[in-house]
Amino acid sequence: MGLLSLLWVAFMPILQFLLVGLLGALLASGRSKILSPDALREINKVVFYVFTPAIIFSNLAENVTFRELVSWWYMPVNIGIIFLIGSILGWVAVKIVKPARHLEKLVIASCSAGNFGNLMLIVIPPVCQENDNPFGETSVCKRHALSYVSLSMALGGLFIWTHTYSLMRQVVASSDEASLTQSRSLAEEAQQQIDVPLLSSGKLSTGKVHIWHKVQETLQELGKELMSPSMIGAILGFVVGIIPWLKSLLIGANAPLRVIQDSIALLGEGMIPCTVLILGGNLTKGLRKSSVKLSTLSSIIIVRYVLLPLVGIAVVKAAGALRLLPQDPLFSYVLLIQFALPPALAIGTMAQLFNVGQEECSVMFLWTYLFAAPALTIWSTIFMYTLS
Repeated sequence: MGLLSLLWVAFMPILQFLLVGLLGALLASGRSKILSPDALREINKVVFYVFTPAIIFSNLAENVTFRELVSWWYMPVNIGIIFLIGSILGWVAVKIVKPARHLEKLVIASCSAGNFGNLMLIVIPPVCQENDNPFGETSVCKRHALSYVSLSMALGGLFIWTHTYSLMRQVVASSDEASLTQSRSLAEEAQQQIDVPLLSSGKLSTGKVHIWHKVQETLQELGKELMSPSMIGAILGFVVGIIPWLKSLLIGANAPLRVIQDSIALLGEGMIPCTVLILGGNLTKGLRKSSVKLSTLSSIIIVRYVLLPLVGIAVVKAAGALRLLPQDPLFSYVLLIQFALPPALAIGTMAQLFNVGQEECSVMFLWTYLFAAPALTIWSTIFMYTLS
């Protein structure tokens, strides 16, 4: 395939994302106010508690087998590498641009934690619907894409709510804005944000904490993450997918309980449009003035959309040469896209929880997600070209 054909295939999902996101921004604007803050919160609840676990369960239950699950072992390794390299590059960026002290960990978190969930679900499966896609027949490609992305959502949540949560807790120690009372009052509202659940230990300390206490808190957060709706959906999806007799009850034209799977899949279809509308509405908050310096924003954009994708090509190519990856080029494409994603929206949830850097988060999200449109289009084209 030529570069222009691949560019068109890569651009169409981004264009859909932009159009629906723009509609969300218009609906949340001051003139219409159809998507008011209260409306956004209520839709967030439905997305978080119903649509997201439904789409994860239906995709994993239908498409995952034990053999395939074993062959996908490299994906958590890939995400771990992204967090490691992103943290190192973020630390270097902090040393170079020297942002305000309370923003240092926020910059590192933005450079290391990508949107491994909803955005991948919005961008990758639609690529399969294009006639000239390099990943084979449309229905097979889309089925595999949904499985890969669902696994990415589950794994990404674990990394974000351990590594990134720890970073954001450190922001509190370096900011005069941090307040235990305010953090507790915001805990319930923070659960309604896009992408991920709220995990709060309810114990904030600005003093030196014993390492064992930190380990206990990390285990508590991990345990709560395992009980989140999306993670429960993933676990149940894995169980149904890898147990043949259970899968035969729910999946297939002759399955006696197929109406349950069909109903869950129908619910999951509402997740993508609602998520993009909410994202467009929430990004309008970043239009406010902020103290974030241009150099700080530039450093995050350069790390996420220039350095990390280049590292990703080297890492995935090396893994492929060592035969660590399955033979499906779509799997390699998903791994590469994970290196080119904008920051995780969960960072904003944590900023709201700790009542620190909320305005700065809104500005960072606005500009990084605006740059995500051309960046994802260009890198998606390059990735498909290298794999085709």
